[in-house]
Amino acid sequence: MDSFLRDRLRKQGKFSDFFIEWKEREFTETDIDEDKLLKDLEVLSQNMGMKEGIIIGCIDYRDLSLAFFTDNVEEIMGYPSSFFRKKGMEAVLTMLHPEDVPELAKFQKIVFDLLQELSREEMDTFEFTYMVRWIHRDTKEIKWFACKVRPYLIDRNKNVVFDLHVLLLLTTPPQVSNFDWSYSYTSKEGNKIHASKREPKTINFKLTRKESLISDMILEGKSSIEIATELNISKNTVNTHRKNILKKLNAKTTAEMVKILLNTRMN
Repeated sequence: MDSFLRDRLRKQGKFSDFFIEWKEREFTETDIDEDKLLKDLEVLSQNMGMKEGIIIGCIDYRDLSLAFFTDNVEEIMGYPSSFFRKKGMEAVLTMLHPEDVPELAKFQKIVFDLLQELSREEMDTFEFTYMVRWIHRDTKEIKWFACKVRPYLIDRNKNVVFDLHVLLLLTTPPQVSNFDWSYSYTSKEGNKIHASKREPKTINFKLTRKESLISDMILEGKSSIEIATELNISKNTVNTHRKNILKKLNAKTTAEMVKILLNTRMN
């Protein structure tokens, strides 16, 4: 790793530890033509039209370089394209608002720890969004971006090699004061799993098939007796499942449980 980048990252505390640790993972071969993948990004960026404040970037976690990025980042943020080609991830970190750095560090750890627990099929449905502040190189103006990200290339060891970032420059600040995030994916059971910084109770809960079925019936307004009759199980068994669902969702009441379940399904 470039010594300048390593020194810069070391100053970022936990943020640096995460990226350095990830770079030193044992990456393996992929089943996709990387060159074609990046050429497809070039075509995509041309079709989208990069004059509307949209930046597309692709991080290569094997060496922390930028495998792809649209040149309009220079017009928007004041940093020359050559800086991003030479410094890669370090260039991105340079633009970050200092208050957003620790929040981004926490979120990156949540994301990559979770990805290691998911199946390959679940990883293919995974995506996350975040709001972040970048500081213009010359004017020092704070600019807000809404970012949507998903794994773009995954190796045979389930390591994320490339991730794809689509960033939209916001013309007005969002309703949040600092770094904000959410993620979602579809579980093997077909459930939509959602989590956000503002709804931490939805983080990392997984329902069994029976619990998922019962939660759907609860959302339909069915009582424990009705659920027991329909599923041909005892009312006590239904109540046990309800308690387990409450515990997994960290909900104290049925009303709170319903709110979380509804939020999950809407997202």
